[in-house]
Amino acid sequence: MQTLTANLYNARQPRDAPKLKLWRYAGLMLTYRCTAACRFCYYYCKPQAEGLMPTDMAIQAWAALRRLAGQTAKVHLTGGEPFLVFERLLDICRQAQRLGLGGADYVETNAGWVDDSTEARHRLRALDETGLKQLRISWDIFHAEFVPAEKVHLLVRLAEEELGPDRVLIRWRQELDRLDNVAAMEPAERRAAMKTAMVQEGGRFTGRAAETLGPLCAEEPLEKVIGKDCKHAVLGAKGVHIDPYGNVFNGQCSGMAVGNIRTAVLDELWRGFDPAAVDFWNTLYTRGPGGFLDEAVALGYEPQAQYASKCHLCADIRRFFFDKSHYLPIICPNECYGRQGV
Repeated sequence: MQTLTANLYNARQPRDAPKLKLWRYAGLMLTYRCTAACRFCYYYCKPQAEGLMPTDMAIQAWAALRRLAGQTAKVHLTGGEPFLVFERLLDICRQAQRLGLGGADYVETNAGWVDDSTEARHRLRALDETGLKQLRISWDIFHAEFVPAEKVHLLVRLAEEELGPDRVLIRWRQELDRLDNVAAMEPAERRAAMKTAMVQEGGRFTGRAAETLGPLCAEEPLEKVIGKDCKHAVLGAKGVHIDPYGNVFNGQCSGMAVGNIRTAVLDELWRGFDPAAVDFWNTLYTRGPGGFLDEAVALGYEPQAQYASKCHLCADIRRFFFDKSHYLPIICPNECYGRQGV
């Protein structure tokens, strides 16, 4: 397990200054492909999306996290929809178990893949044998546009029978009976319900959510948003998400890579991550997304009058920069900016 001073940024800071947190969790995004294309997606996942994380890449990241955080390390497997690449999902879990890395903390799914009870039981049992700790099933008004409620009910029942109720988490379980008929909602009713859900669930305005739901929830004047820095988000993230191509996203900040595990292993990336030494990260850390506004406007960006949050502003500016091939390879990949026919 690493000490905080092993990081370059932390080593220069006074004793009482905020430090870059140790990465203790990693979300391995096995694919951007998904059975759904939810409006609240933090990326631009969809059925036609691509990407498949190699088993050796996943295991390398898993082992590196264990070196970083020791026994406190937690790994979850997600997407996209990881059950669309089940053989790869299972292979990664089996390899981790064989190498003594432990079982996955959890696997995320939207249940959209469930068509056959026998096959679903087979998959749950196979994952159970690898030491999987929990299955997390996503369900809300956004998923309800794409995944029939009966599939969710079926997977919940099968998973509770195979794994036990205490190892099955439904997000959000209270919505299961209430949202059976989202398709029948009038457009205005649906928009209002989605706006309420983003507020109540604390949704993040990145990826597709920034483009489709950001304008719906935009109520903060630009002048108020540009004064918010991202010091806590940059330093305080306790983990990362790693996409199928090896891009490492700090915390929940999708579409901004601190590095790539194809060129540097995860624990090396943490030790070398110095936000004060890189212009992009230093601006975000000290001034927030508003720090990029003058530069973006000079390149042709047209600010909106209101935003849903500073994350909405950040995603909007980054999408503009991405189209200009600006700040590559930090601002990447296509699947975080909807530039593959979404």
